[in-house]
Amino acid sequence: MKRWFQCRVDRGSVWLAGVAAACSASPALGAVYRCPGNPVLYTDAISAKEAQERGCKSIEGTPLTIVPSLRPRAPAGGVAPTAASTAGAKVDPSAQKGRDGERRTILEAELKKEEKALADLQKEYNNGEPERQGDERNYQKYLDRTAELKANVARKEADVAALKREIAKLP
Repeated sequence: MKRWFQCRVDRGSVWLAGVAAACSASPALGAVYRCPGNPVLYTDAISAKEAQERGCKSIEGTPLTIVPSLRPRAPAGGVAPTAASTAGAKVDPSAQKGRDGERRTILEAELKKEEKALADLQKEYNNGEPERQGDERNYQKYLDRTAELKANVARKEADVAALKREIAKLP
């Protein structure tokens, strides 16, 4: 029975070495050829003459390189933490309270910054009638800038609302 293998060749492909090994290790099959192209074709369904015409090379007797996969390193403690071991781990309540306080401080500072930016954008937007700038002789430019300002105001309002929700979640 004739078999063919078609695969895409990647550098350092362990799978490719396995296909080549399967092809070359099977004595029941005839000569197995590696034909150039995209994707590379491994086949035993062609004759030696056809292989020569196509520029295919026999892989019989070709040394195979097998690259073992790397194993992840164990942490310094010697035992890698698993999801089960970290899920039940408790954090010291005072440490957690400190983390929550830092998080609240950061979120409140960011909220103030975003509220200030929102106020500036709303002032510039001027309820949909921003002042025309000198380079806006063309009315369409003015309309484009107005639409962009409206989108920016909506985005900032959503950011402020999200920050308020995050702060409300904190203990």
